[in-house]
Amino acid sequence: MSGHNAVVARNTEKAPKSPLHSQTVAFSHYNHFSAQLPVDPASGKLVAGGVKAQAEQCFKNIRAIVESIGHGLNDVIRLTVFVRDIMDVDAVDEVYKTFFTGYLPARTVLAVAALPMDALVQIEVLLSNGEGTIPGAPQAGDLVKMTNNTAHAPCDPLSTQTVAFSHYNNLAAQLPIDPLSGQLVVGGVQEQAAQCLKNIKAILASIDVPFDDIVKVNIFLKDLADSEAVNAVYARFFPDSAIARSAAYVPARTVVQVAALPLHALVQIEAVVSHGDGTPPQAVEDRHGLIVEANNTARAPKCRWSTQTVAFSHYNNISAQLPVDPVTGQVVAGGISAQAEQCLKNIREIVESIGHVMADVVKVNIFLRNIADIDAVDAVYAGFFPGGIPARRVLGTAALPMGALIQIDAVVSNAEGTPPLA
Repeated sequence: MSGHNAVVARNTEKAPKSPLHSQTVAFSHYNHFSAQLPVDPASGKLVAGGVKAQAEQCFKNIRAIVESIGHGLNDVIRLTVFVRDIMDVDAVDEVYKTFFTGYLPARTVLAVAALPMDALVQIEVLLSNGEGTIPGAPQAGDLVKMTNNTAHAPCDPLSTQTVAFSHYNNLAAQLPIDPLSGQLVVGGVQEQAAQCLKNIKAILASIDVPFDDIVKVNIFLKDLADSEAVNAVYARFFPDSAIARSAAYVPARTVVQVAALPLHALVQIEAVVSHGDGTPPQAVEDRHGLIVEANNTARAPKCRWSTQTVAFSHYNNISAQLPVDPVTGQVVAGGISAQAEQCLKNIREIVESIGHVMADVVKVNIFLRNIADIDAVDAVYAGFFPGGIPARRVLGTAALPMGALIQIDAVVSNAEGTPPLA
């Protein structure tokens, strides 16, 4: 690696701390936050009260971390709300509106089977980092955050469809809503998946970004058994162009079963998209000045629907890894500890295959069938991340692909960046 950028992990006493992960990890032009639980940093316990009190504490913790690194809430690019009960979203929204009174980030809302500490809500943000993390040479001048909404996709009064900063566009998760009627489309999961992807395509077209610039897709399903039906639709959208088809390019991907989605939808899809020309005041580059670098290694499980890692600019986006032995193609024998170790081994193989190390990981997302397994997972996790540097999120889900007990995905720094086309 070139050493032109540095991974910067930071913590403040004004928000809950953990020896296993950092509150925020900055690299290049983004700060990746650990998901915040409604924990009082003074007591280390969940705050008393219902979901509104808990949501307020989550936002207070986020604000404390944001301000501790010299930023403000207007620097939030993307925000994700995880609730235990989808009916609590309106109450969370009441609190949300008191923290975001003007500018609205891209946003995703979903209900999950369980949260750590039996919390009712957990909130996560991605924050811009205008000064960057080049040692001794901060970015000259602030980069501009660019927001966009189009009438060709559903508009949400509490979020922006896409927020661009530096070399990434972060899209709000798209529900299967017809933008003309404002209603869920008629039909089952295939019709709904197609509408989600049409909405994403419309948003990207509105900012003149091709569909094949998507580097990561997150699919949230009400029923994991719908995966094959969704994949049939997915294959109609990816690859999207002759160039992508010739390279058989598909984005990195994570598929998760959720407890519930807004409007009782069956599927919701979120995308992270490259932004080749970046955001001012940096010199505007040619649209395809930077390349998307996709990579697979035989030392980790391969999937026809995703690429193991997709690099763009200063980040590698890693597909969710199941506890699958790449030699046999089967879930490893043993309990949660063995499965957690296999997931992390697969991630390490992918990371090392592109010339990186685990210390370059800036964010880890852990999905568990049984949230009570977290202590066993943490014992394994500490062996792979002894410094506790990556930011982290832990969620409980009722089902995972192949009957696995755990699934893990990650975001990895990419100090050397990706080169321009020759």
